[in-house]
Amino acid sequence: MMVNWPSPAKLNLFLYINGRRPDGYHDLQTLFQFLDYSDTLNFILRQDQQIRLLTPISGVPDEQNLIVRAARMLQQFSDCHLGADISITKILPMGGGLGGGSSNAATVLVALNHLWKCGLTTEQLCKIGLTLGADVPVFIYGHAAFAEGVGEKLQPTQPKEKWYLVAHPGVHIPTPLIFNEPELVRNTPKRTLTTLLASPFSNDCEPIARKRFPEVEQLISWLLEYAPSRLTGTGACVFSEFDTQAAAVDVLKQAPEWLHGFVAQGVNTSPLQAILSRQV
Repeated sequence: MMVNWPSPAKLNLFLYINGRRPDGYHDLQTLFQFLDYSDTLNFILRQDQQIRLLTPISGVPDEQNLIVRAARMLQQFSDCHLGADISITKILPMGGGLGGGSSNAATVLVALNHLWKCGLTTEQLCKIGLTLGADVPVFIYGHAAFAEGVGEKLQPTQPKEKWYLVAHPGVHIPTPLIFNEPELVRNTPKRTLTTLLASPFSNDCEPIARKRFPEVEQLISWLLEYAPSRLTGTGACVFSEFDTQAAAVDVLKQAPEWLHGFVAQGVNTSPLQAILSRQV
């Protein structure tokens, strides 16, 4: 049976940087929520252990693609002798801060663990996922979460499932560019989740993105006239929050031609988990 496996976007509803670690990574406090807006992956099982990506992504060699790397790592970890032909319908922008590549990797791990009957636990899949990227575990975990450490220490939470206008400024912001910026704030005090949820949300990466990329500054300035708006992750996407779908769509209809965006609802259970629950 052909199953469309969703690979959803995420938002960082807030993101604070608490310090730099000896290994060069940063300690964070962030709140992840999924969007009901996804890439889609399909899998055809093979008997010969080959992993083939039938829809290559321009500019990304297969050997570097997280889809292929995730499948091969699952093979190695589980000693699986099956393979897969994988295709993706991609709608999430690359380098947008929506977690597209990490989400793709997580969907591969979750879906092939099921289809290959590997029997790995969520914790084991998260361990594999963390080697591919700090955001991969939350997509495997599948629930909105407060994250600490580099993003791997997850605590489930239930933020309001608002509607969002998500817009891309048309620029690609490499994550290392933001985290290597000397002016980046790295000493925001750690706070409890209760305190953070009761405080205005913000993103410590946003000032750098606005300073270095005029397109981001222009986008946030326009959206702030209509609703609370901020950067997600290290960018480049910006989101505005609304109580209703109609309000978000109304603002998108007023957007200037240079603004490219979509409207989606925040969801606390990942669309990937919803599909998986119907398969088992």
